[in-house]
Amino acid sequence: MRKKKVLIIGLGSIGLRHAKILSKFENVKKIAVISKRKNIRLKKVIFINHPNQFDPDYIILSSITARHITDLKIIEKSYKNKIVLVEKPLFDKNKNLTIKNNKVLVGYNLRYHPIIRFLKNKIKKKKIFSVYIFCGSYLPNWRKNQNYQFCYSSKKKMGGGVLLDLSHEIDYLQWIFGKIKKIDYAKIKKISNLKIDSDDYVNLIGKIKNINFSINLNYFTMKTIRNIIVDGKNFSLQADLIKNEIYLHENGKKKNIKFNTYRNFTYELQHSYLLNKNYKISSSFKNGKNILSLIDKMINLNN
Repeated sequence: MRKKKVLIIGLGSIGLRHAKILSKFENVKKIAVISKRKNIRLKKVIFINHPNQFDPDYIILSSITARHITDLKIIEKSYKNKIVLVEKPLFDKNKNLTIKNNKVLVGYNLRYHPIIRFLKNKIKKKKIFSVYIFCGSYLPNWRKNQNYQFCYSSKKKMGGGVLLDLSHEIDYLQWIFGKIKKIDYAKIKKISNLKIDSDDYVNLIGKIKNINFSINLNYFTMKTIRNIIVDGKNFSLQADLIKNEIYLHENGKKKNIKFNTYRNFTYELQHSYLLNKNYKISSSFKNGKNILSLIDKMINLNN
């Protein structure tokens, strides 16, 4: 099997994470990086200054969100028939860009989480009444050895804010249950004492088909929580994506299901699929645009 070459554009915390993961892949030969940060020493990694200096099989765009559209235009001009993974969200706001030359996907890697895949399969043919999603974590703890006030998440102009940062929840909600039909309520605000200028609190209420949903996101819950509660006819499910457990109540029977996973599991699986040109789970460019369109509607509805 021919070993693959990877290009990573942007070496912040997530770009470095991708580089470390891919450097351990046996089917990856070389990783070229374009970044101002050049003090990293990793097996297989080299630094270049421009895309025309390297011919990759697989490209990861992990620059700050506000730069994504500029960098994606450069990729489109420089390459053809490449697999391009853009870190989520696709852009900092919904923008017009036509992709003709490459296969562009968006890095909503939670689709690869075994709990999310279990849920997608489990709810088939079930009558679902409601879905409640909560994701809260403490922004100052996100990146070790970096002051949270200077990271992109804290700065609105760089594409930060909890709504964009945690748009995973919007993505997997639609992937599992279908497209959002209606947004009834949206509260997107900065309400905590964190020293940031981006939103740190989101509360959304809406409908998918006949399913009522609610999403609550924040940057200030000090103990990380990522839960999904699904209720339906003779059916209740509580999923904990931190403990990797599901509590299932179905037709009068109760069951706890534990999943074996680890910190980089979803990233590794995502890269493995894409390096082998398997796109069946990944978020498409069109879906990434759809999420940004929904976010625009949420912002306009913001109460």
